[in-house]
Amino acid sequence: MSNRRTFLKNAAAGVVFSSCSILDQRLAAQPARTPKKQQPIVGGKRVKSIDVHAHVMIPEAMEMLGRKLDPGNDNIIAGAAAEERFKIMDEWGIDMQALSINAIWYDAPRDVAEKVIDLQNQKLSELCAKYPKRFVAYASVALQFPELAAEQMEVGMKKYGLRGAAIGGHVNGDELSNPKFDPFWKKAEELGGLLFMHPQGIPEISKRVAGHGGLTNVIGNPLETTIFLSHLIFDGTLDKFPNLKLCSAHAGGYLPSYIGRSNMACPHDPKSCRPDQKNASEYLKKLYFDSMIFAPEGLRHLIAECGPSQIMLGTDYPFTWSATILNDVLTQPGLSDAHKRAIIGENAQRLLKIPA
Repeated sequence: MSNRRTFLKNAAAGVVFSSCSILDQRLAAQPARTPKKQQPIVGGKRVKSIDVHAHVMIPEAMEMLGRKLDPGNDNIIAGAAAEERFKIMDEWGIDMQALSINAIWYDAPRDVAEKVIDLQNQKLSELCAKYPKRFVAYASVALQFPELAAEQMEVGMKKYGLRGAAIGGHVNGDELSNPKFDPFWKKAEELGGLLFMHPQGIPEISKRVAGHGGLTNVIGNPLETTIFLSHLIFDGTLDKFPNLKLCSAHAGGYLPSYIGRSNMACPHDPKSCRPDQKNASEYLKKLYFDSMIFAPEGLRHLIAECGPSQIMLGTDYPFTWSATILNDVLTQPGLSDAHKRAIIGENAQRLLKIPA
């Protein structure tokens, strides 16, 4: 079946499985890595593996926003049929995915945002109900209206059975540490659902990351995550809402790998910090991260700084550069079986309330 026919067939069904590069197709043109078939077996026992970073899109919602999907790009429309997706998940050793939709509606007016979010959450719920052993999902929320976003997360979890909410790294230039977003953070803390933060691009640096190498994605995405988390730490959001369950894409950006410099911020310049500011590294033990770090030493350092209880698998499916994520954990030197089980599935199972 041609790309366009496959796209149209699955768009009619209401869901298209997309990658986080939907707005930046340069990296999507790169050849896919071909992984060996993997099995989530630790200490001779099968472990349920859960991917907390996987994408879909709802074509009808895209139309409401005046956007179109490109049916000719294999990577963007990769695995559009659920059966195709399951084959790849099985090849990668992934039992379940927590599905999210990247936030491209933050500039939408309220009436449009309400319709888009309700449609998306309804479709996500239907997809999870159809494939309960393969999918759970995060609710979409319109964070440009914080009180509305709080309501949408509550409806998404209580009415549609979604397990938390997916959010971007900023809202129309506003940092999410701005007090105007406190109603959303308060509701998220109250509900206890997992928040999954995924970057959406930093317009201010678009010129600097243009050109070869797909730097908008390769550098820009982890940089946005770093800025997002740093503001939550230093502006006091994580102290106001200490029980938030927040997972960041792309291994937390550059924050965990350079946390020593963040720890020096206040000793170096006390006037730049709040009087009760704790060391940045203390917050890493309460935040959650996906495992998209790509190198054994990078994963070792992420575990050392954050703790194995704070890390979960993340593949960025259907973008294929993370096909070895499971194997990266299974082969990590010095990692105990208990910690491997936690990262592969038990942490996500607990946070997303997935039955054993």
